[in-house]
Amino acid sequence: MSPSDDLRVFTDAGELARAAAELVLSSARDAIAARGGFHLALAGGTTPRAMYVELSVRRAAEAGFEDWHAWFGDERGVPPEDPRSNHRMAAESGLLGRLPAGQVHRMRGEAPDLQREAERYERELCSVLGTPPRLDLVLLGLGTDGHTASLFPASPALRSRRWVTVGQAPVPPHGRLTLTLPTLAEARSLVFLVSGADKAPALAGVLDSTGAAVPARLVRPRAGSLIWLTDRSANASRPSEPRTA
Repeated sequence: MSPSDDLRVFTDAGELARAAAELVLSSARDAIAARGGFHLALAGGTTPRAMYVELSVRRAAEAGFEDWHAWFGDERGVPPEDPRSNHRMAAESGLLGRLPAGQVHRMRGEAPDLQREAERYERELCSVLGTPPRLDLVLLGLGTDGHTASLFPASPALRSRRWVTVGQAPVPPHGRLTLTLPTLAEARSLVFLVSGADKAPALAGVLDSTGAAVPARLVRPRAGSLIWLTDRSANASRPSEPRTA
């Protein structure tokens, strides 16, 4: 773990979700005040879903949802109605319904050619944010194998210099759309959400190992912040107790 990283450990997944929601709201207020809009990249998984539910019940005046843009860090190669779809999860949480429809930027996992869809999404990202595209906040999860977004160990996607590419997962659906390491590096803030005892070995490996092969260890902001939000069970395998929120 780099000394510049910010690690915050919470009692349980519920407390983590509430704290993450407050962090997103604070980032949104800052971005809207500074640049007139907030560009957030969403993650899939159960931990982000609880946070999305927390956000969805906030008052519109407090959150400024009309100035939010929702992007996706990755998407499985499935249609949006598929239970495995990250878009479906975010929609069912209630969060996407709070934003103007034209400001929800969906990765089309059902596209017959995922490479062309990656190129289309890259064009959309750059047309809105410029080149390089600088997202205000990117939410990330952590897989038990150390992957994040759809950047898996030994995947060619890890070497991509594009802003969006196609990743290959070891389990179905194998085809994935994903933001790349260069895109993540441009973000103003990167926030990992990690919950559960099953993630403890992976988290310890990412934060404490010197091995650079684990994808999540390769995520480094060029000129932004990197924050880890975890619960105690996810942090249980680490040798020492960090600052607890």
